[in-house]
Amino acid sequence: MKPDIKKIAAVTMVRNDDFYLKKWVEYYGSRLGKENLYIYFDGKDQVIADFCKGTNAELVEKIGSQVVEAEKGRLSFLSGKAAWLLGSGYDLVIGVDADEFIVVDPKLGMSLPEYLSSLNITSSASGLGVDFGQKLGEEADITEDRPFLQQRHYGQLGTRYTKPSILAKPLRWGSGFHRIKGHNFHIAKDLYLFHFGYFDMKRLRDRFQDKDRLAQGWGKHMEKRSRTIRLVTDKKARNFEKWTKIARRIQTLCRPPYALNKPAMFEAKIIVRIPERFQDIV
Repeated sequence: MKPDIKKIAAVTMVRNDDFYLKKWVEYYGSRLGKENLYIYFDGKDQVIADFCKGTNAELVEKIGSQVVEAEKGRLSFLSGKAAWLLGSGYDLVIGVDADEFIVVDPKLGMSLPEYLSSLNITSSASGLGVDFGQKLGEEADITEDRPFLQQRHYGQLGTRYTKPSILAKPLRWGSGFHRIKGHNFHIAKDLYLFHFGYFDMKRLRDRFQDKDRLAQGWGKHMEKRSRTIRLVTDKKARNFEKWTKIARRIQTLCRPPYALNKPAMFEAKIIVRIPERFQDIV
C-alpha cells in the first residue's frame, strides 16, 4: 500500500549557474511539479532563463560579496523561505544547491515523493552524500545531451555532502546546508545526495576564469574541490552496496569533536563505482 503523498517543495539559490540549474529544474520539476520549485537568483543583474517557466523564480538583491559572508546570508535567507513554505501548506521542503540531487535508490521502485512520504520525518532527513568526480583517461568531458550518470560512474563517499537537506519544520540551515543549527541529522536508508559540482575538469578550469567567483574568494575553494577528480582517477573503486552500508553506519554513529551535529568518517577516502541502475536518473 502506497503512502499518502505529502506536499513537497524544493528551494535553491543560484548565481550565473544555468548549466546546473537547467538540470535541477528538469529533475525536481519532473518529480515534484515545477509549480513546487522555488528558485532565487542572487542578484538582480541576472536574467531568468526560459527553462524556469512554470517555477517560482525570482530575482533578489545580491547577498554578500565574500564567500563566508555570502554563504551565511544565503542560508539565512533560504531557511526563512523554507519556514514560510512550511507555514503555507507544504509538508516537506528540500533545500539543495543547483548541483545537488536527492536520489532514491531505484531498486525500491519508488518515486522521490513516495519515498519521502513513507518516512516519519519529525525534523530533518539526510541522504548519504556521494561526491562525483571524473576518472581522467576513462571518462570524457561532460556533455549536456546525455544524463550525467551515463557519463560519470565514480564518486567519493564523504561526509561533506551528507546534508540535512529535507525539513519537516522550520529550522535554520548552516552554511552550505551542511547542518541544522541546534539539531542532529538523520540519514535515511536508500536515500542519497548526489553532488556534481566538481565532476568535470574542463568545467572546473573554466570556472577558475569566472571573474565574479574569483572576486568573491572562490579560487582556493574550487582548487581544493578538484581533489575529488584526483581521488576518483587515482584510487581503486570499491563495491557500492557494501561501502554505502558501512559509510551510512559510520556517519550515523560518529561525530567530529568540533561539530556534534555533523557526520564523521575518520578522513576515509572511499571511492565507489555507481551501479548501472542509477544511470538514467540524473
